[in-house]
Amino acid sequence: MERRVFGPVPSRRLGKSLGVNNIPYKICTYSCIYCQVGKAIKMQINRQEFYKPDDLAGEVKELLNHIQNEKDYPDYITIVPDGEPTLDINLGVLIEKLKMLGVPLAVITNASLIDQPEVQNELLKADFVSFKADSFSPETWKKINIPHKQLDLQRIKEGIRVFRNYFSGKMVTETMLVKGVNDSPEELKNTARVIQGFKPDVAYIAIPTRPPAFKKVEPSDEGTVNTAYHIFKEYIKNVELLTGYEGNAFASAGNFRDDLLSITAVHPMREDAVLELLDKTDGNKNSLEVLLQENLVEKVQYSGHSYYLRKFTR
Repeated sequence: MERRVFGPVPSRRLGKSLGVNNIPYKICTYSCIYCQVGKAIKMQINRQEFYKPDDLAGEVKELLNHIQNEKDYPDYITIVPDGEPTLDINLGVLIEKLKMLGVPLAVITNASLIDQPEVQNELLKADFVSFKADSFSPETWKKINIPHKQLDLQRIKEGIRVFRNYFSGKMVTETMLVKGVNDSPEELKNTARVIQGFKPDVAYIAIPTRPPAFKKVEPSDEGTVNTAYHIFKEYIKNVELLTGYEGNAFASAGNFRDDLLSITAVHPMREDAVLELLDKTDGNKNSLEVLLQENLVEKVQYSGHSYYLRKFTR
C-alpha cells in the first residue's frame, strides 16, 4: 500500500507539517520541468475520486494518536500530494474531515483549476493556501510548467484574484526560479506585478534543491535570487526566500553565526545591517570571513550595495 500520510516534517512556511497525499503518484495538470517527484505520468484536468476521504482522515487520526510528545505534534495538516490536489473531487469533504481533528489545514496547489467555482469553494475551507506563481507570461508558463493543453493562464490569474477576495485564511504564492527560463529582470517584474494584484500574505521565492524532472534544469544563482528579491519587494510587502536551508528566521540568541545564517536564509541582508548585527552579538569581522570561507554565505551586489545571502545547497 502506498504511503498516503507522512511526517510531521519541518517546514519553514508551516512549522511542523503532517503531509497528506490525496493523489496517486504523478497525476497532475502540469509537468513542471523542475519537479522533484519527476515527470507527470498522467496529465488531466478532469476531477475524479481517487481515495475515500474517510480512509485518509482515518490514517491521519491514527498517526496523531500515536504522537506522544507534544513537541512533535503538527502545527498544520498539509494536503501536499505527488500530483495536483484539486484534481480530487472529494477535496472539500476531505478538508472538512481533517479539520475535525483540531489541527489547522493547509493546501499546496499549482492553482491550475482555481478558475472553477467548486474548487474555490472547497479551498475556502482551508486555513492556509499556497499557489504556484512561476510565470505569468504565456510562453514562459508553458516552458516551465508544461501545462495541460486545455488550461488557460488568464483564467488562472482571474481565479486567484476572485478566490483572494473571499478567503479569510493565509494565502501565499511560491515562485520557483530556473536559470535562464523565468529569472530575467523583465520576467521577474511581470511576475511580481501580477502577484501584487493577488495581495498575498507572503510571496515566496524558491529554487530547485533536489534533482529535477528534466535534465539540464539548474537553479538560479545567488546573485539572480538577490535581484529577484529586490524586484519583488518593489511591488509586494512581504517577500521571503525558500532556498533549501531550514533555519529559525530572526531567532536571535546573541550568536552572530547562527543569527546571520537564519536571517540570510529568508532575506538578503545588506552589508551595513550585517555590521550592525556584528556589534549587537558576539561576532567580529573574522566571523564573517569564516562564513564566506566555509561557503555558507555568499556576497553579491545589487544597485550599488553589497548583500549577503545564505549559500544555496548544491
